[in-house]
Amino acid sequence: MSLYILDTDHVTLHQRGHRQVIARLKSHDPSELAVTVVTLEEQMKGRLAQIGQRGIALALAYSHLSSTASYFCDLTVLPFDEAAQIQLEWLQSRRLRIGTLDKRIAAIVLSQGGVLITRNRRDFEQIPDLHLDDWSQ
Repeated sequence: MSLYILDTDHVTLHQRGHRQVIARLKSHDPSELAVTVVTLEEQMKGRLAQIGQRGIALALAYSHLSSTASYFCDLTVLPFDEAAQIQLEWLQSRRLRIGTLDKRIAAIVLSQGGVLITRNRRDFEQIPDLHLDDWSQ
């Protein structure tokens, strides 16, 4: 059994009702699916930034924050633990030209031996031994 770990882009597609992503998620047992704490961080930072904007409908921004929090309650959220820290240090030593948060996501996926579900092949394909798939097509 594989562990399929959704990157932030696929979480966003799922939240927006993307048919192919929803179909692929339904085809797997929930125990095979997870997200990283880094994806949780990215989404919550985005929602909190919306709340801080002037002129935005505050009620809508808080509604989005609430629905995002509920979304993550129904998923396995993988931690950034010592094993991930070791993987991150290895990735940093390779001086890859990818973003910090993407490196952290990759470190968690590598430490879990999972498959990263992402559309961001350009960055993640630089990482040796990282298994990728794209469920959006």
